[in-house]
Amino acid sequence: MKYKGIIFDLDGTLVDSLHDISDAMNKVLQGLNFPTHTYETYQYFIGSGLRNLVSKALPSTNNSDEQIEICFECMINEYREMCTVKTKPYEGIIELLENLTSENIKMAVFSNKADELTKKIASEIFSNHFDTAVGLSTEALKKPNPFEAIEISKRWNLKPEEILFVGDSDIDMQTAVNANMFPVGVSWGYRTEEELKTSGAKLVINNASELIEIL
Repeated sequence: MKYKGIIFDLDGTLVDSLHDISDAMNKVLQGLNFPTHTYETYQYFIGSGLRNLVSKALPSTNNSDEQIEICFECMINEYREMCTVKTKPYEGIIELLENLTSENIKMAVFSNKADELTKKIASEIFSNHFDTAVGLSTEALKKPNPFEAIEISKRWNLKPEEILFVGDSDIDMQTAVNANMFPVGVSWGYRTEEELKTSGAKLVINNASELIEIL
C-alpha cells in the first residue's frame, strides 16, 4: 500500500460546522448592532482560522486590531458552548473512518480552528478514530505552513509522500503541496472543484468512499 496515513482538515471536510460557526459570530455581531451575514457568505470566511473570520465579518469601519481582539474573544466564548449543536459529520465519513481504522491506516486532524475547539469537536464527534488532532495555537504555524503536518509524519515514522492530505480548501491543498504530501480535495466542502485544482489538488473526490479506492 503506497499511502499509510491520512491527515484530514476538519471544517468542510469531516464535518459541516458552517451553521454553528455562523450562528456564534452573528450572535456577537447582533450584540454590537453590527450587520450579520448569511451562511453562504460565511462559507468564504471559513478556512484561515476564527480570528481571520472575525476580521472578515466585522464592518470595515469597525475593524481595528482592538475591535477584532475583543470580538474574537466573544466569538470564541459563544462558539465554545455551541460548537457541536448543529455540527455533524458529512455523509459517509463515519463509515470511512471505521473502514480506515480496520485497515490500520494512521489518521490525524489538522485544522486552522483553535486547538482547544479542534480537539473538542474531534473527540466528541469521532471518539477514538484519530490518534492526533491539532488546531491553531500559534498564528505563525497556521496552514498553509506545513510544520504541523510534517510533525505528524515524524510521529508516525512515515515519509510525507506516504501520506494523503485531505481538505476542502485552497489552503489545505497548498499545505499538502508544501508538506510534499498527496493533495486530495473534497467537493462537498466550502470551496469549488476549480479552486481546489488550481491550488494543487491532484485529485478531487465527490464522496467519502472514493478515498478507499485511492488507498
